[in-house]
Amino acid sequence: MGAPHPVFPRGAALWAFLLASLGGVAGQPLGAEPMCTAQPLARYSITFTGKWSQASFPKQYPLFRPPAQWSSLLGAAHSSDYSLWRKDQYVSNGLREFAERGEAWALMREMEAAGERLQSVHGVFSAPAVPSGTGQTSSELEAHSRHSLVSFVVRIVPSPDWFVGVDSLDLCDGGSWREQDTVTEITASSPSHPANSFYYPRLKALPPIAKVTLVRLRQSPRAFVPPALDLGVGGNEIVDSLPDPETPLDCEVSLWSSWGLCAGPCGRPGAKSRTRYVRVRPANHGAPCPPLEEEAPCDPDNCV
Repeated sequence: MGAPHPVFPRGAALWAFLLASLGGVAGQPLGAEPMCTAQPLARYSITFTGKWSQASFPKQYPLFRPPAQWSSLLGAAHSSDYSLWRKDQYVSNGLREFAERGEAWALMREMEAAGERLQSVHGVFSAPAVPSGTGQTSSELEAHSRHSLVSFVVRIVPSPDWFVGVDSLDLCDGGSWREQDTVTEITASSPSHPANSFYYPRLKALPPIAKVTLVRLRQSPRAFVPPALDLGVGGNEIVDSLPDPETPLDCEVSLWSSWGLCAGPCGRPGAKSRTRYVRVRPANHGAPCPPLEEEAPCDPDNCV
């Protein structure tokens, strides 16, 4: 179902980063999705669980100023006429503000305006921020048979402009509403550059960085009241009882320096040396550092 993807903007565009693709199936083009014939309204709980730990992601893991954490979750139940974000496409100014600076109000206004003017958004929902890399936050949402798609974003903090999210996950399956689904696939593919904090060339896929669970709630006689839009921090707890998988981090060293002068007595073989330094120290049983100094025989310089 769906696809939470971590993505980041370059220039004016947000490009799919595929660091945290929280989805078993990527969001599909929605121009001709099947008609939902289920009963008009359905309520769901949505639970976001962060799994961004130092054991799973040791490279450049942020410990302070600020430490690893997640922003508020912002989302909407909508029709195929609306797109919160889409892989490889330009994004709105509101989403750009949210991804780059964590400012949520412009994005909230855009979603609400889409509901008022275009009738493409049925409702907006949010969940509090998670103040650490591992924790949980939740909210409730209401979907309509004409607005059965759900999209959301959660910003990775700290980061230049990365986020995870779901794009147009359909909660309706023909004539019925889905009862429960868990979205939890994470892949690593791009950008494949050593400077990337989530670049682990030895791994075919990264450990899960987050997961999302949607559970349909039983209808009650009282009317549905959307949850208050709380963009602050609170109501979170660490919920995973299983230990985080350890991701091996290999040692990284610099290039060799130039060879030094040849040292030794005239008329006899001398020795010269060069050095390099450690860029990234190994962790979690990653490959150890190679030698940092090397010597080679030479003929002494300036002999007369």
